[in-house]
Amino acid sequence: MKKTIFAALFIVACANSFATPKPCEELKTEIATKLDAGKAKGAYTLDIVETGKAGSAKVVGKCDKGAKKITYAKK
Repeated sequence: MKKTIFAALFIVACANSFATPKPCEELKTEIATKLDAGKAKGAYTLDIVETGKAGSAKVVGKCDKGAKKITYAKK
């Protein structure tokens, strides 16, 4: 019984942390940090655009409650 309650609380806590939207600049910084830790090291651009204006660009994140997207392009 205790394990079931603990598991349920854990799931709710995780869901809440993933559901919290982040500001666009904060998310863009986190994505850039992950890219720089890999092989990209500045050989890219990240842009914050309105959702309808992303076009065919590669979308790597959503922010502002889905109103904006972060796009990635190689330099």
